[in-house]
Amino acid sequence: MWTISLGIFYRRSISVKTTFFPCGYCGNKKCQLLYSRLDILNVLYDNYPPSFPNKGILMKKTILREITPLTQSDCFTLASRVKGQFDFPLHCHEEYELNFIQNAKSANRIAGDHMEEIDDIELVLVGPNLQHGWFTHKCKSKEITEITIQFHKDLFDEKLLRRNQLSFIRTMFDKSTRGILFSKETAIALKPRLESLNSRQGFDSVLELMSILHDLSRSKNSRILSDSSFNVTEQVTYNSRRIEKSFEYMNEHFDKPITLGDVARLASMSEVAFSRFFKHRTGNTFIDSLTEIRLGHASRLLIDTTQSVAEVAYNCGFNNISNFNRIFKKKKKQTPKVFRQSFSGTRIFI
Repeated sequence: MWTISLGIFYRRSISVKTTFFPCGYCGNKKCQLLYSRLDILNVLYDNYPPSFPNKGILMKKTILREITPLTQSDCFTLASRVKGQFDFPLHCHEEYELNFIQNAKSANRIAGDHMEEIDDIELVLVGPNLQHGWFTHKCKSKEITEITIQFHKDLFDEKLLRRNQLSFIRTMFDKSTRGILFSKETAIALKPRLESLNSRQGFDSVLELMSILHDLSRSKNSRILSDSSFNVTEQVTYNSRRIEKSFEYMNEHFDKPITLGDVARLASMSEVAFSRFFKHRTGNTFIDSLTEIRLGHASRLLIDTTQSVAEVAYNCGFNNISNFNRIFKKKKKQTPKVFRQSFSGTRIFI
């Protein structure tokens, strides 16, 4: 088990060049141990952690912010697939994620600043905006089973979570901002219920998810993964009716032309004032937020329908297929076609 002290962390990095220096432990420039463990982190180090005597590695890369296919109308999404390797980079997203993995012994898991090789079966809950990822590393299996459940961070209202009966779930959610590894016994016990969740429909599936979360919150021998001081992405709370109305409007009209002026008028502000206000409250520009909403819906259509890439683009508000492909690849690190192929397993939206 490794816990890596990162020193100063920067959320965004422009440079993607990676420069390696001799390993601080063995002095070997080709040390695969440090390469495999640290090259995955995709973060910018400006100060070296004190645990590296010779300051053995310098790197600059970018953390991927995933735009999930979940829409505001969905309660959760479940993806189930068997694959030969882990190929998704280190990333974070706004949603909670419950990930069950089997037959991946000796793969690497990263959650925040924590990294370790995993056992043959594991179950992990990752909170909003915590960077995480699984990587093939030394795993030899070509039949890795993965069940991923993602749900909105506001699926359960804060007032509801304050009720006595849900206090354990609330505590679990609070801890998940650092990542929670549940015991192997818990993972084995819940495996049949996770596998059968995609066969349930509507309200029954939501109740079952709540029941699973409750059982997880009461389970024993779970382990917190990341250090408490490692919170490298903002947890944005808008606390603004204007911002909420803006997002409601963009989510309802994403397939139509939307301008800054349209949304500014909705908020009863000038375009310049609204643009500054929006960036200050969300940490993102209006255009970037609108693009992310449209990409989220596009991802949903690519997974859930047989529409062509061009049809998906036009149905999600992109009026130029080349522009859509360019933006999609920039944000998702893969083309729409490759993205669709990567979700060839079972995926459902509730």
